[in-house]
Amino acid sequence: MSSIQVSDQTFIAADPVRIAAEIAAADRWRVWWPDLALTVREDRAEQGIRWAVSGPLTGTMEVWLEPSLDGAIVHYFLHCEPTGVASERVVELDLAAMNRERRVAGKKMTFEVKTRLEKGRAPGEAPKARD
Repeated sequence: MSSIQVSDQTFIAADPVRIAAEIAAADRWRVWWPDLALTVREDRAEQGIRWAVSGPLTGTMEVWLEPSLDGAIVHYFLHCEPTGVASERVVELDLAAMNRERRVAGKKMTFEVKTRLEKGRAPGEAPKARD
């Protein structure tokens, strides 16, 4: 099990292809995860993307898009270890705070995408095809 382990999900009422395009925009990654270096391991198009993570954390991150109703559930996973910390010293870190920080970053990412893609859409209204 990883020391940093985040799993979260958010529903976005938009076409999964549009959601995938937002998440695949590499210029946004630095905004969402400013201290992490991400390398695409697998671009799954409308199903999401998987990265190798380096920087202060080493491991993997994934956004998986599960079509649902008139949109998709965005599943966010992060499995990492602190970089440069001996395994016997990891217990000395504030892992709860580190996990919370990464969970909040993932939620900010999904809410930013949700806000952009659902802009102007009234509750119960069908998703817009394009902006």
